[in-house]
Amino acid sequence: MRFFGLKSCDTCRKALKSLRAAGIDPQVIDVRADGLTADDITAIVNAFGDAIINKASTTWRGLSEDEKAMAAPDLLRAHPTLMKRPVIEHDGWTMGWKADVQATHLGT
Repeated sequence: MRFFGLKSCDTCRKALKSLRAAGIDPQVIDVRADGLTADDITAIVNAFGDAIINKASTTWRGLSEDEKAMAAPDLLRAHPTLMKRPVIEHDGWTMGWKADVQATHLGT
């Protein structure tokens, strides 16, 4: 299991705590510190499309109109923290930490 998130993200910390309590030790990729590979960006955008971009984020609000018009892969290359999180790769891809995603990964 690969877990893409931010160390400073409350939702990511909550998700990691729940996964570890369930005996799952994911490979954690901090998108700010570690970045995203080109292959990961392609796979994530293929899985979620433009929905992967967090348009409610502080980073998004700070972008110029030209930057906001960029395609999702280009935005993630330039600003990986724009990604909604966490994104988890394990037998497919999930985004966020709502009840449906928790059920997928924790079996609850």
